[in-house]
Amino acid sequence: MTQLSQGVAAFWADLKQQRNDQRVMMMTFSEFGRRVEANASNGTDHGAAAPMLLFGKGVREGVIGNHPSLTDLDHGDLKYGIDFRSVYATILQDWLETPSKPILGQQFQTLPVLKDV
Repeated sequence: MTQLSQGVAAFWADLKQQRNDQRVMMMTFSEFGRRVEANASNGTDHGAAAPMLLFGKGVREGVIGNHPSLTDLDHGDLKYGIDFRSVYATILQDWLETPSKPILGQQFQTLPVLKDV
């Protein structure tokens, strides 16, 4: 997280200096979550319910959705609460102003993650 934080801070400082910080939104998404239980080597295996972070002046502050339960699992995996494609649909439609259905293959519900502009 330190490396991610430092990278985002450096990138954002450059954007601000160029006066582009109002025009840019950044999104991070882990391609895999982690399982709750430790494996044989006392680590965790790939799982579901990965974190997604949005950065930018146009993004509402705060957390959207609820934390997953550590006891109500799906075959050992956390149950995700928000389909990542809903976030993609929101960014496509509300930020990039382009239809999301042709890209995502179906229409997904959008989320209140952007500030009213």
